Amino acid sequence: MSILALDLGTSSVRGLVLDDTAVPLPGALARRSMEVAVDDTGAATLDAAAYLAALVDCLDELAAAGRLDGVRLVAASSQWHSVVPLDAAGAPLGPLVTWLDTRPAPPPGAAGPADPDAFHQRTGAWWHRFYWTVKLPWLRASCGPGLARFAGLPEFVFGALLGDAPTSVSVASGTGMLDLARLDWDEEALAIAGAARAEVPPLAPAGWHGRLRPEYARRWPALAEAPWAPPTGDGAASNVGTGCFDPSRAAVTVGTSAAVRLVQPVTPGAPLPPLPGSVWRYRVDHERIVTGAAYSAGGNLFAWAKRTLQLPEGDALEKELSAITPGRGEVRADPRLGGDRPPGMAPSGAGTLSGLAFSTTPTEIFAGLMDGVCAMIARDLATLESTVDHATEVVLGGGAVAAQPWWRRAFQVALAPRTVRHVDNPEVGATGAAMLAAGLTTSRTASSGWGSPPRR
Repeated sequence: MSILALDLGTSSVRGLVLDDTAVPLPGALARRSMEVAVDDTGAATLDAAAYLAALVDCLDELAAAGRLDGVRLVAASSQWHSVVPLDAAGAPLGPLVTWLDTRPAPPPGAAGPADPDAFHQRTGAWWHRFYWTVKLPWLRASCGPGLARFAGLPEFVFGALLGDAPTSVSVASGTGMLDLARLDWDEEALAIAGAARAEVPPLAPAGWHGRLRPEYARRWPALAEAPWAPPTGDGAASNVGTGCFDPSRAAVTVGTSAAVRLVQPVTPGAPLPPLPGSVWRYRVDHERIVTGAAYSAGGNLFAWAKRTLQLPEGDALEKELSAITPGRGEVRADPRLGGDRPPGMAPSGAGTLSGLAFSTTPTEIFAGLMDGVCAMIARDLATLESTVDHATEVVLGGGAVAAQPWWRRAFQVALAPRTVRHVDNPEVGATGAAMLAAGLTTSRTASSGWGSPPRR
């Protein structure tokens, strides 16, 4: 028996098959790249219909190779914070607005939460362009007639494939409009967004599972009886996939973006731990919260620097970097080329470089940019640790740090004296979603008291 995990990312959509212990099976991966449409206005959007078609292509590829045979469960990790306006038939009225988009702004004269601190403690979020409290009124004013409701990427995809498409508490928490203790839409957030409950997705109850529509069950008969678990926000799924699903370990993941996060158990209705003002909080599922900070600079910065600076590849780049001591280079960088994630408000283009000379090499600039990301994460990790009163072990994950040994050493320097380990698994998000859907975190935690060791 096996698990199909879907990874609804920003730069790609992937389907992969894992065994019943959530270990990816060799060769059982289908991937389609996605192009984010960006421009100088701060737009960063995806074509929702094209995204759905790419996912269907992935499943067709896996089915043709016989990889869906024996799948007993479907899990999904999805990008948080996206939104697409839909008409009454569920068709998009415009592109899907991603977390990278910096255009949304409150309507003139709009008021935010009556008590911003209480709102932050309740929802884990701020009144910020990143969240639906700002995005929904902005979209309503720009998408024209015919608007019936709003959906995130997973609700749009599941709505097409399954018909029944409630949102999970994990994905809903990323909208910034969920009361994290009550596990219901926050009434003040709905009012600020100017949204009726009928305009936002219904919330999936604990234990919800979906089934394929008949036409897709015929297309992929191996999945006809497989239950689909509620999707997990990609950040929460990545933490679990790196083995960081208790407060003793913090995860630093570098995918398209970067983040540092800490998971704690909090059951429905239980009081939430105090939340520092500079970090956010979302839900992993009905039993756990995740607190953290995220950055628009991550693997995208890594790829931009390699391309723009025309850096050498592989061992040649590593050889040049070996002459630079992490954290001690001459170049200093503010790596916010894509602007701030909340609570910051810096727009796209806020990145800076200093310490440049005519002798500065492209590799030294690259090192400065990577050190800049490490410094931001070190600062916010200290804030997260203040919520649990102890230092954490740190687990690094994600494709960008896997691809660059020098960057891993830079993280070790920046996060010292903590123990820093690396998980060499490029599919930590899908792995974590599969573990959550299959209940593997409970069994692994119970058996070891520590969680599964990271894969090196």
